[in-house]
Amino acid sequence: MSEHIPREPEMTETTGQGATVWLTGLPSAGKTTIANALAQDLAAAGHQVEVLDGDEIRTFLSAGLGFSRTDRDTNVQRIGFVAELLASHGTKVLVPVIAPYADSREAVRKRHQAEGTPYLEVHVATPVEICSERDVKGLYAQQAAGRISGLTGIDDPYEAPDSPDLRIEAHQQSVEESAAALRALLTERGLA
Repeated sequence: MSEHIPREPEMTETTGQGATVWLTGLPSAGKTTIANALAQDLAAAGHQVEVLDGDEIRTFLSAGLGFSRTDRDTNVQRIGFVAELLASHGTKVLVPVIAPYADSREAVRKRHQAEGTPYLEVHVATPVEICSERDVKGLYAQQAAGRISGLTGIDDPYEAPDSPDLRIEAHQQSVEESAAALRALLTERGLA
């Protein structure tokens, strides 16, 4: 009778250390599209990658939160905690989340600094006029029709970063060019 000896699961080789890349910008700016393109590129190069999409996070991790300043800050801090946790374990965490308030984003940066985890802030600087034309989720149309209020950049504030690690003019270049610019920043910082 042979004895079954369990094998260790096969580990795939990953490349580099973890980091959080926070893509902030208005609704329909292109944050998620750029994050997904970069995630594919990084994964193909052997990096462990996760995209923490704001809509998915609100459905699962932040269900029940509204869009008051307090709730938005709570949402950003929860996402920042998860991002830092994953990044501290070697994952490149791409976070395409509006995060409209500068102090809330700064608190996430400080959490990463305190833990010694690399953090990059990227401003996807698509003008509101272009975002409202794209209107990927129909939010701008709903706001214009009076069905919703508190839309970031329209009737709720958006505090653009003063000095992000990278500013992407996504309306003036392709998704591939935007993702390549972000990949170049990661390479420059020794993270890709």
